[in-house]
Amino acid sequence: MKSINLAAIDLNLLVAFEALIEQRSVTKAAEKLQIGQPAMSASLNRLRGLFDDDLFVRLGRQMHPTVKAQAIAPSILAALQQIRQTITSSQSFNATNSDRTFNVGSADYSSFVLMPPLLQYCQQNAPFINFNTIGFEKDSVGDLLEHGMIDIALGVFPNPPRQTQLEPIFQERFVGIVRQGHPALRNGTMSLEAFSQLSHGLMTVRRDRTGAIDRALQAQNLQRRIALITPHMLVLPFAIASSDLVAAVPQRIALNMAKSCNLTIFELPIETPSWTVSMLWSVLSDRDEEHQWLRNTIKTVASQL
Repeated sequence: MKSINLAAIDLNLLVAFEALIEQRSVTKAAEKLQIGQPAMSASLNRLRGLFDDDLFVRLGRQMHPTVKAQAIAPSILAALQQIRQTITSSQSFNATNSDRTFNVGSADYSSFVLMPPLLQYCQQNAPFINFNTIGFEKDSVGDLLEHGMIDIALGVFPNPPRQTQLEPIFQERFVGIVRQGHPALRNGTMSLEAFSQLSHGLMTVRRDRTGAIDRALQAQNLQRRIALITPHMLVLPFAIASSDLVAAVPQRIALNMAKSCNLTIFELPIETPSWTVSMLWSVLSDRDEEHQWLRNTIKTVASQL
């Protein structure tokens, strides 16, 4: 089959063909396309040259399609309809009836904090939307976004990759958790001495033993003993609830852990810096209507945390 160079063809001619096949009149076809009759006649002449056929022949007061015009009409009309549907669907995202699946790059913390209220919101406002949470290494997040493997990333990004957009969604800070009735608590507070002398539990996925808590203690010439290190979020609250261990965890996690495991939350006796949780996305999806909906929805949910 001979290859056709579409770049050399004015595809507007197909729109002119559609008007002619529907109106059976050069004048009426021109009126429909809001062009002059001479321009419509010129389009018909070019169509005749393109298909090497008269295509439309005047019989009485109407232009009647030739056998060839009748043969090619269904394919041309279907192609134009498909193009219109594609353009319309890309410009009219309706979350209420969309069954889109979003791939969300997220660690345990951001999934734990954001996914339950996000699903609750969607249950009321976008019941068929689906989410697939995907863990990621921060060094690879730029490539994952650029290649569409994730639609958005949630977390802390002090050095955002190139070709990405970053927007903060909330601030987070550390608080302490212990079992209810812990002897080191006095009127809901814990002394610095008790905090540093107790055995600690630590949840980390980086396999490190030090962080903001240790630096704050070192500034006071103190250090802590870490009796348990785990990368698993489900392990820590139960370990705290069944022992005299103490742990410093993000406040929003602590609130959920306290409810499920009967823990007591307290303010740390040391000052630690807060941090910003953000969402990160590729510039390639910045103006996409579906992605804009996702980002606006996450912001809405985060503002209520």
